[in-house]
Order: sequence, then C-alpha cells, then structure tokens
Amino acid sequence: MSEPLIHDPMASESGDMTTRTLPEHTRPIDAAPPKRRGRLHSLIRRLWFPVALVVAVAVAFVAVGPLSSPQVGSALTAMAPPGATPEQPFVAAADATETEQEIAKQYETVRQYPDTNDAYVLLGYAYLQNVREKGDPADYGRAEAAFDEALRRDSENVNALIGKGALAAAQHEFREALELGNRALAISPRTARAHGVVVDALTELGRYDEALVSTQTMIDLRPDLASYSRVSYQRELHGQVDGAIVAMEQAYSSSVGSGTENREYLRVLLGQLQLLKGDLAGAEQIYRASLQAAPGFVWALNGLARVRAFQGDFDEAIELQQQAVDAIPLPEFVIALGEIQEAAGRTDEAQRSYELVGAIQQLFQANGVNVDLDLALFQANRGDDPAVAVELARHAYEREPNVKAADALAWALHADGQHDEARRYADEALRLGTPYGSFLYHAGMIAQAQGDTEAARDFLSRALEQDPYFSPLYAPRAQAALAELGGT
Repeated sequence: MSEPLIHDPMASESGDMTTRTLPEHTRPIDAAPPKRRGRLHSLIRRLWFPVALVVAVAVAFVAVGPLSSPQVGSALTAMAPPGATPEQPFVAAADATETEQEIAKQYETVRQYPDTNDAYVLLGYAYLQNVREKGDPADYGRAEAAFDEALRRDSENVNALIGKGALAAAQHEFREALELGNRALAISPRTARAHGVVVDALTELGRYDEALVSTQTMIDLRPDLASYSRVSYQRELHGQVDGAIVAMEQAYSSSVGSGTENREYLRVLLGQLQLLKGDLAGAEQIYRASLQAAPGFVWALNGLARVRAFQGDFDEAIELQQQAVDAIPLPEFVIALGEIQEAAGRTDEAQRSYELVGAIQQLFQANGVNVDLDLALFQANRGDDPAVAVELARHAYEREPNVKAADALAWALHADGQHDEARRYADEALRLGTPYGSFLYHAGMIAQAQGDTEAARDFLSRALEQDPYFSPLYAPRAQAALAELGGT
C-alpha cells in the first residue's frame, strides 16, 4: 500500500509519511463569476462550528462592551431569526437547541449593541451550524447578512472573512471562497481555519495538488478536528481509505469538548468510511453508538438505514430513512429513501419520493441554493430528457471541475447516448484513484455501451470489490451487469 498522503506532525512515525509539493506552473483561477448561489452538498461535512472562535470573540466582547443604542435597519432585518423583529427583544423558545439559543443570544446582542462587531461573526457561524442541524437554506442568507455587516464595519476582520469563505464554500461558490480565504491569509497567515477555507475551495475546484499542500500547512499549524477531517477527505479522494479512517479517528478524538452534533457528525463520517472499506458490521456499530449518544441524530439514521438495506431488512431501512426525511428533508435523504424503496420493489412509493425530491430542490433553489450537480445525476438516472441532465452537468463541471462533476457529466452524457465523450469524463473522474463504487459503476456501464467488454468487466469488478455497499439499488445492478459480461 502506498504511504499516506499528508504528514501528521503529531505521529511518532511521521518520518515515514509523504507530502505533495506544488507544481511549478499551475493554471490560475479566473475571478469569481457573477453569483449564482451554490447548493447544499457534501461540503457541509466540513462546516465545523469553531468553539475556540466563540471563546476568543466572547472575550473580546467583554473587553469592548456595549458601544451604542439599538438600531433598526435592513441589515438587522436580514439577519433576524424567524419570529424576530429589530424593534422587540428576542428570546429563544423554551425547546430551542443550543445553536438556536446561541443565535438568539447573538442577535439580541447586535440588536441592542450594534457596534459589537464580533457578535455579528458569532451570529453568522451559528447560522452555518444551524443549517446542518435543521436543513433550512434560508439560514445561509441570514449568515451572509451577519458576515457582511461585520465586514462593512471592519473589512479586515479575519474571523468574518473566514466565516464568509466557509459560507461561500458551503454554497459551492468556490472561486469566491478561495478569494476570501486568501484575503484572510494575507492578514493572518498562521490562522489554520483560513487555510481550511482554501483547502476546501482548491479541492472542489479540482486543484488537488495545491489542496494537499494547503492541507499540510493547516495541520502543521493546528492539528485538530478541522484539520484532521480535511486530511481524511484528501486521503479518501486519493483512494487511501485506511489512512482516511486513521485521520478521522484522530479528528473524533480531537473533538472532545465540542458540541454533541459536531462530535456525532464526525463519528458518522467514520461510519461512512467503514462502509467504503466494506466493513458493514463496523459501520453498523458506529451508527448505533451515535444514535445511543444522540437519539434521533439524522445522519446516523441515514447511515443505519443503508446498513439495514444491505442486510436485506428493507422494512426497517425504509422506517429509519423515513425518520431522517421527516426530521430534515434534505434532497439526498429523500433520494436515498426512494432508492431503498425501489430496491425493495415498492415502485409506487419510490416514485412518490422522487417526486418530492423535485419539490424540495425547488425550495432550495428559491432560497438561492445551486443544485445543478445533484439535479444532473438525478435527471440522468430518472429524468425524461437526458439533454437537460447534460446541460446541468456541463454547467456544474464548468464551475467546479472536480472528479465528482466529471463523474456526473460522464453519466449524463451516457444517458444521452454520447458514450465516447462520456468515457473521457469517466476516466477523468477516476484519475485520483478515488474508490467510490458509483464512479466505477458508471465507468463500467459506459464501457459496456461502447462495446469495450474487458474494460467494463474491470470497472464493475473493482466497484464491487472496493466499495461493495455503494448503493442498495445500483450495487445489485452492477453485479447483474458483471454477470452478463461473464465476470464474477
């Protein structure tokens, strides 16, 4: 096995680890195009609510204190939580979560003491956390209003720049995120969280060598849950699943003292890596432990539903996935529900779930969320017009030329009958050695459509060997296609 990517400065065997260096000539990224707000997607996995930042900013607030009388204005209205008005005091509901209480606290601070700049930053971060907990895309707009107000008052506020960069990355405005991260680094080059924004942007822009260098810098500066989780993702993308698990275990160990949701989300990511490795029992153990620590935690419900589907217990799988959908109706949860229902032979129920996906995606789009890549894959699998899927996928690839976008474009082109061009993008999607079964399944079906039987068998075999639990619906189809081709 190859040596792990990214040197861990805390590991005793660190001398045996390798790093990547930046190529001498790299393609510059153009300035950010006109905004088209990004989508809620996998990057949400790296939006950690910075506890250390809260403490630091809170100390600053105590030192500065209230500076002026309450204000009423459009900015305050834009960042107001539901039910709040600039004219009236706001208190969180009795059953509010810790994050909702934080939102109420910081909003009331800026309402009464509008010159307390750091409170805007804390409010913005709290809204970002709340998106993950509640799934309301409207919180993105509230976070943006808070960060913008902080930057209007101090254009070199590093924490506000980092926060707005994290927001842009979560919305898949990666060029903007890169610009904001670099602005923060120009002011404070040794702030690890600023490097995190840059890492995420470079990764999703397909600049993987540079992302590795930035990840190394980040973990050298501060080995913590944020940096270890990024090390894990880099290793995962490059096919080093064991190394990714090690780094995610370190991230989880580093999360002691952080909020329950953040800690359990890390544990669920560890479960996903166990699934990727093919350890169904290990993943189940992790998801069950997470639900014991945080009953009803939606990401653990989602993970355990996949496990039950692969175990053949479709009734419980559907029940668990429905619980996740009822709590937070994210498109990915509803698609997963439909696929489990379809795998179980409940085609009418699956069709209703797929119809709901369209309605939810419209809701996200209405709140400024770009779902082009998700829509492209969805349309390629179930849409009536493959040309629409191709158009969506080309647009997504143009904005974020990474391996995920290459895979989506390949699959959309395949659905449209453009198999030769699809093969080129399928090869590109696999260029890092990313072990995702869905990538390999797509490549195998494209090769089969081209008449390249040998390559098709190879891709499908690798899909089932490297990532046997990639989908309760498509993994069996990969097995069936392989059998037709004379494979095992």
